[in-house]
This record gives sequence, C-alpha cells and structure tokens, in this order.
Amino acid sequence: MSLRSDNVTKGAERAPNRSLFYAMGYTKEELERPLIGVVSAHSEIVPGHVHLDKIAEAVKAGVRMAGGTPVLIPSIGVCDGIAMGHTGMKYSLASRELICDSVETMTMAHQLDGLVLIPNCDKIVPGMVMAAVRMNVPAIVCSGGPMLAGKYDGEEVSLSKLFEAVGAYKAGMIDGCKLEECETGACPGCGSCAGMYTANSMNCLCEAVGIALPGNGTIPAVSNKRTILAKHAGMAIMELVRNNICARDIINEKSIQNALACDMALGCSSNSVLHLLAIANEAGVHLDLNLFNQMSAKVPNLCHLAPAGSTHMQDLDAAGGIPAVQAELVKKGLLDTSALTVTGKTLGENIEGAYIKDHNAIRSIDNPYSETGGIQILWGNIAQKGCVVKRSAVAPEMLKHSGRARVFNSEDEAIAAIYAGKIVDGDVVVIRYEGPKGGPGMREMLNPTSALAGMKLDKTVALITDGRFSGASRGASIGHVSPEAADGGNIALIEEGDIIEIDIPGASVNVLVSDEELDARRAKYVAPEPNVKTGWLARYAKLVSSADVGAIMKNF
Repeated sequence: MSLRSDNVTKGAERAPNRSLFYAMGYTKEELERPLIGVVSAHSEIVPGHVHLDKIAEAVKAGVRMAGGTPVLIPSIGVCDGIAMGHTGMKYSLASRELICDSVETMTMAHQLDGLVLIPNCDKIVPGMVMAAVRMNVPAIVCSGGPMLAGKYDGEEVSLSKLFEAVGAYKAGMIDGCKLEECETGACPGCGSCAGMYTANSMNCLCEAVGIALPGNGTIPAVSNKRTILAKHAGMAIMELVRNNICARDIINEKSIQNALACDMALGCSSNSVLHLLAIANEAGVHLDLNLFNQMSAKVPNLCHLAPAGSTHMQDLDAAGGIPAVQAELVKKGLLDTSALTVTGKTLGENIEGAYIKDHNAIRSIDNPYSETGGIQILWGNIAQKGCVVKRSAVAPEMLKHSGRARVFNSEDEAIAAIYAGKIVDGDVVVIRYEGPKGGPGMREMLNPTSALAGMKLDKTVALITDGRFSGASRGASIGHVSPEAADGGNIALIEEGDIIEIDIPGASVNVLVSDEELDARRAKYVAPEPNVKTGWLARYAKLVSSADVGAIMKNF
C-alpha cells in the first residue's frame, strides 16, 4: 500500500527526515506504519476541551491497536461563552479559518496519511471538517461530547439559563443570591454546553453527514462510552486509510442533504447554516440558502432541546440519539440511506434497528412539534440576499410581528439600552455593523437575546442583526442579514422608529419604507470608520465574504 507518509519516511534520501523522528523517540517499526494525525483542541480555557487530552489518548490507543502510528497535533479553540459580550467574540468565527488552514498546514507539511479530528466547540468542529474535505484525506471526527445539564431551582438547566438569569437580575426579578445559585449550578463539568447550541449542533451534524461514528453527537463527555467511542474512532481511521476512503467520499451532495434534513429535525443552531455552507464550499458542493427552506418545508421538527425546550443532550442520547432521529426521517423517505459513512457502511446499515426510546426527547415523525423544520431563511428589503432565524425557538405569537425599529450600531449599544429598560413590548431591535466584515468577525448576540428572555420580553420583542445569534439564543432572533451594513446592505439605512414587518412562515422581513426613500437615504449615507484597523482581524475584514455564502474567505 502506497502511503503519503512515504514521502517523509521511505528511501535513503529521507534519512535526515527519519532522523528527526528518531529524535522524538519514534522507532523504525512505527515509521513503517501509516502516520495518523490526531488533531486535538485540548486546552485549559474551554470547558468543552479541557478533557480532550483523555480523548486523544484513547484515540491514539485505537490507532495503535489497528496498526497505525498516532501523531498528536494541537489546535487552537475559542470558548464562545467566555468570549461572549466583549471584543473577544470578534475572534470566534474568524478562528474557524485559522483552524482550517492550520490543520491543512500540519497535514500537508508532514505528509500524514489520515486524520482523527478531536474538536468539541463551536468553530473548531467546522474548521477541522473544512480542512479534511479541502485536502480530501481519510478523516474521522471524534468530538469530546456534551456537558451534563446543571441544576437551578430544582430544574435541569444549561448555560442559556444563566445568561437569561442575568437579564432577570437586571430587571429586578431575582436577587444576587439566586443569580449566584444559577452561576454555580448551570455548568457542572466538562463538555460542550448541554443544549442544542452550535457546538452540539455541529457534532450531531458530523454524525448525520457521516464523518463521525454513531454516538459522536450525543454521548456525554463524562461517559465511559465516550472513551470507547474514541478508541473505535482510532481503529476506524485505519480502515479508511487502508481502503483509501477520503473525506469527499463521505461528504458530498447527498450526505450534505442528509445533514440538512437532520438539522431541521433536531432544531439546530442558526450557525449551522454558516458552517454547512462553508463545508459544502470546501467539498465542491453547490449549496445555497434556497435549499434550506426547501428542506424545512418537507422535514418536520422532532426535537425541542434547550433553549427551545426543557430537554438536554443527555436526554437526546438516552432517547436513541441521532440514529433514532434518522430512523424516523427514513420512514418518510427524507434521507438517502445509500450514503457512505466512516464506519465503512452506509447510513441505512448504521441505523438498522434504531428507534425512539423516549418520546419526550424525540417525537415521532407522525407527531412532530411542527411540520416544518427548525431553521427558516427570510428575504426582503432588509435582507435581499437572505437572513436566518431558528424558527423552532420562536414563540408562536412572534412568528408574525410588526414593530418600531430601535437602531444600534453595535451590540454594546444595544445591550446597554436593554439593561437600562429602554426596550419595550413591540420593539424590533436592529443591531448592525456586526457582520463578517463590519464587526469584523460577526459576533454572536447571546447577551441581548438572553437579557430580553430573562426580562420576559422574548415573546414581544424581535431582534435583527447582520451579526449572529448563539445557538443558545431563543425568540425572534433574526441574524446573518445579507448584505451586511458594512457592505452596503439596506440594514444600514434603517432609521429609529421605522416600522419593520416580520413574517417567518412567509419567509419575509421588510422595513416599511419605499424604495424611493431608501434610495434617498443611500445618497446621504456615510459609512463609519472600520471597527478594527490592525492585527489579523483587519486582514480578515478585507478577505471575508458575506454570510449568505458561509462567511468563507474570498478566492482572488
């Protein structure tokens, strides 16, 4: 079997290369085996990653058992929760590109034969997957698993409840003691935060698209099954290498459509739209926003995990996990069961015998939460190229809403107004210059959405932004407005007091201002100075594309 690593380990001319391996303690026997990159995002700054050293050791054991030589490689990772609400969030989405590029760099520079990718949190998962399909090497994702739910007021909770508790505290609805109780109880240990937020959305979608083993998205971080899964992932990569099954054999048009169907059924984070677009781009698959609505129209929503409901990832796992969801979708022909997966088997073979074990966590296909999927794309004169809302987390009374615009040029301005009690029932909060280019980095807006939820305004107030919303956001939170304000989008022309009309079932969002008035405003418009003028974020702002194509880097 010819291997890529032969370029660094075989022949007399590679004696210097081998010498450097020997310097690290590798043996001749190890260099005669396939070299498998074990790309770990372990660090001591991300709760979802703090235990990934243990996962990496289990993966390495599996690789060795199956006849390979594991090579540990580090990856950066931003904790969105810690970065939330300040300038640090500008780095989160942008870091996805750094991660992708760094995995490509380490793989190609050292000619690795395969990759086991060990991410867990928001941008790290798609960044690693993007690299795998870009290079088209044998690869498998083995994430760190979700955190268990915490406890507060006798209920199971996760991080979104704590952000909402801050809003309740600011509104005088709870005191400092209750806030501290929530603060110390919401996150009980390692793992990606326990709701269907972006991290868990992407880990579940890795399973749905076939690039991860069954169980990857839902097995809790602290479970022995997570360690066993990691060992099996190490073994599985060796089969992929031996059979030359590469990332694009797994991630292709039909598997991406399978992932879209699962996205709708699960009620995944709105950020999944950005990441699926970016992964599809790297895989050479055409994907646009229209397909999301086409899929939403035919795939029912089967899960209401936090923040949409009271169940958490551990409940989804106990109910049968992603295979159980997939088995329901297959009943109505909504998945292509012939899609190949990293087990070496088809999706249909993987889910044979899967069923729902708890209908509180997964509803049957005949009794869904809604006949439409969890994500909806909206268009209109505010978003001529589209915007995104997590429909499954919107209260029924907010699916259609009309209200006066309250306009802010940054998240910081908006959150100050919300905390000061200046936002009232019926308002539509508009937050602009937070897009990929304008932010730069397209900050998540969990602080504003959770503050409104904590103040009991999430059923009367809508938010619209060219930035993003966290997977932990709920309510009529409409993000990814394209074109963004910094790129000449009409969101830059909205004025305080304009009436905005939102129709989520009708897929529209408009400011009730004539085209002539918008043209007149555009003629007088003066763009603000860039928010960031130095460092790599300034370079990112010049190179990043619009959210409607996944905020990918432009190819010149």
